[in-house]
Amino acid sequence: MTAANSASDAAVVEATPYELIGGEAGVRRLAERFYTIMDEEPDASRIRAMHDADLGPIKQLLFEFLSGWLGGPPLYFQRTEHRCIMSAHRPYPIGEAERDEWMTCMRRAMFDCDITGDMYDLLDRAFLRMANAFRTRPVG
Repeated sequence: MTAANSASDAAVVEATPYELIGGEAGVRRLAERFYTIMDEEPDASRIRAMHDADLGPIKQLLFEFLSGWLGGPPLYFQRTEHRCIMSAHRPYPIGEAERDEWMTCMRRAMFDCDITGDMYDLLDRAFLRMANAFRTRPVG
């Protein structure tokens, strides 16, 4: 192994998902694409109805949250008015159908943003855990 290979391997090991999906630009693109899909997709009507007509502010909040959650700058948590992500979702009736709509939008957004392979699988599992944690309604 050469010194260059060793340095390259170390950089790969230390790279965060934030860096691997393109840093600020990649995370912003993912948040934008997610909400564009939600806004345009008739099959996402349940979760779209939970949002204001103007999606601009929530796109920014998702970008800021994902930035820190993916290992980048913790922009959401630096806000003086940030809320616990679980508390922010608690008022909404989120069941399996809403979770599935959210995951469909996020999966399409990841695909459209060229997040593929192992990174797609890693994020998909993490997003699914998060989406399940937001559920407020029992199955049935």
